[in-house]
Amino acid sequence: MTIIKLGQQGLKVPAVGLGCMGMSDFYGKSDDNKSLKLLDEALEIGCNFWDTADMYGPFTNEELLGKALANRREKVILATKFGVKRGQDGSWLGICGSPEYVKACCDASLKRLNTDYIDLYYQHRPDPDVPIEETVGAMAELVQAGKIRYIGLSEASAENLEKAHHTHPVSALQTELSLWSRDVEESILPKARELGIGFVAYSPLGRGFLTGAIKRREDLEQGDWRLSNPRFSEVAIVNNQKLVEKVKEIATEKGVTPSQVALAWVLSKGDSTAAIPGTRHSKYLNLNWATQEIILSEKEKAELNAFSQNFKVVGERY
Repeated sequence: MTIIKLGQQGLKVPAVGLGCMGMSDFYGKSDDNKSLKLLDEALEIGCNFWDTADMYGPFTNEELLGKALANRREKVILATKFGVKRGQDGSWLGICGSPEYVKACCDASLKRLNTDYIDLYYQHRPDPDVPIEETVGAMAELVQAGKIRYIGLSEASAENLEKAHHTHPVSALQTELSLWSRDVEESILPKARELGIGFVAYSPLGRGFLTGAIKRREDLEQGDWRLSNPRFSEVAIVNNQKLVEKVKEIATEKGVTPSQVALAWVLSKGDSTAAIPGTRHSKYLNLNWATQEIILSEKEKAELNAFSQNFKVVGERY
C-alpha cells in the first residue's frame, strides 16, 4: 500500500481510494447489500479512503456509508461534499455556497453518515454568486467546531484555489483527471502544487471507458447517465476507442490490464496525487488496489503522454 500526504496539514491517505457514488446513483441499478459487502472487502485490503457526497442518491449514498461505518468509524478516512443542491425526488436545484447552507449541509451529512466528524469536506462545485472566501470561511468554522478535520475543493479554478487557500489551508483539490481529461494539467494542477495542496483524481478511468469494457452504447444498462454523456454517443465511442487501443497496447506489453495502465498513469502525476476509481465489483476493486505496485517506465509514460496530448477526444466531459 502506498500512503501519500494530501496538503501540508498532514492528511494521509492510500494512493487508491474508493469512489462510492455508483453504489447509489448514476450507473444503473445497485444493491445495498452487495455494496456493503464490497465496502467490507475494501476495508479488509486497506482501501479505507472513501469518497461520497450529499447529492449522490440523492442523500442515500451517505446513508449507505453510515451503515458501513458502524462500529469502525476510526478505521475509515471519510470524504464527502456539499454544494450541489438536489431535491428528494432527484431534481437539480442549482449550486449553493452560502455560509448558512454550508453549515446546514454539514450537520445533515453527519447525521446521515452516523458520525460526529468528517475527515475531508469538499465544496463540490464553486458557487459563482458567493465569494469563495465566504464559503471557506464557514468551512473553517466547522474545523474549529471539530465537525470536519480538513478542507477540500472540487472543480475549482486556479484563482479560486488561491483565494480559498489564503482564507484557510486547503488540503485537497478533487477534479477529473485521466488520459482523456487532462485540462487540469494546464494551470490548475500547477497552482495546487505551488500551494502545497494535494490532488484527488475522480473518474481516473474515464468513467469506465479506458478499461476497454465499453465498446458500444449497448454495453451500458438502462438508467446509466453515461447514455446522455457526450463522450458516450455512438460517434464518440467509435472515435475514442483509438485511445483505448493505445492503452491496451501498453497493457499487453506490460502484462497488466488496461485499467491498471490508465490508473497508474494518473498516480504517476506526483507524490501527493490520489485517485478514487469507483466500482461495485470485487474483481475491479482488487485490480485498482493492486495498481499501486505498478510503475510505468519513462518510455511508457512518454508514449501515453504524447498519444493522449495529440488525440482529439470526441465529446465534452459533461
